[in-house]
Amino acid sequence: MSGTGIDVDVGQHARHRESFYQAISRIPLWLLVLMIMAAVVVISVVRSENYSEIAGFISKGLSFTIRISVLGYALALVVGLIVGLGRVSSNPIIYTVATLYVEILRGVPILVVILYVAFVISPRVGVRSDIVRAIVALGLAYAAYLAEVYRAGIQSIPKGQIEAAHSLGMNRYQTMRYVVLPQAIRLILPPLGNDFIAILKDSSLATVISVPELTQQTRLYVSRTFDTFGGWTMAALLYLSMTLVLSLFVRVLERLSTYERR
Repeated sequence: MSGTGIDVDVGQHARHRESFYQAISRIPLWLLVLMIMAAVVVISVVRSENYSEIAGFISKGLSFTIRISVLGYALALVVGLIVGLGRVSSNPIIYTVATLYVEILRGVPILVVILYVAFVISPRVGVRSDIVRAIVALGLAYAAYLAEVYRAGIQSIPKGQIEAAHSLGMNRYQTMRYVVLPQAIRLILPPLGNDFIAILKDSSLATVISVPELTQQTRLYVSRTFDTFGGWTMAALLYLSMTLVLSLFVRVLERLSTYERR
């Protein structure tokens, strides 16, 4: 009996060890390398004497980064939806205006859009807040990209459903609101999530108009202390942490959307 018990324990231990190795083998190689690099960098930063000072100074810009990203993306969602509807409109004037907006804003670098909004448009309309300028610039720039996402989602809905809605007596507005858009939104959730990650990273461009976000705070810290390794490493880790968490969330959305389509 005791020998049998030992054999069972050994067998269970071997199975557990095998399942552990299988779980490790499923982790992508790039993720393992990234985890090792991150561990080395974190240890180097934590062992630095100025670690608490770096974290305290740079983290002040986190709230501005998140605020600019969230509000700018909210503006982009609204403007992008309006422009996206214009891109599928049968009215030639509306279609032309929407297409012109998309082509111009996608053809100009986001940095130039920020500078143009901050120093050309804002002074003429009386906007003095640099944060508002950054939010508006990022929102208008990303609205052009989201408009194409909306357009693709709307055009992916089968025409048979639109014809069925019309046969039930729905007008074009009701069809778009109750039939097309609810399905299109579910389909485009993953690309919308990817664009939010992109606008989070591009919020660092607001440093050119002196918005005290994460990159600007890092620049101020480095210029004051000359600790380039500690400052920029901490900034990179903070950006990387936010983008990795959001990337995992987007992957969950992709799996959910794929499951619903099945």
